[in-house]
Amino acid sequence: MGNFMPATPVQTLYVSVRRDELRRLKEERDQLQRQVAQLSMLLEQSRSDGKAVSV
Repeated sequence: MGNFMPATPVQTLYVSVRRDELRRLKEERDQLQRQVAQLSMLLEQSRSDGKAVSV
């Protein structure tokens, strides 16, 4: 088959994020992580109870 060679060299992308944007993104991430933990707990409870999950 031969070696795969990318058409263009790999480039690094730099972005700027303001402190308030970063704080908001971190808060949103924390909230989503709490939601995932809560939903995982509910799913585990429903599995152990043998019930169907209704979200």
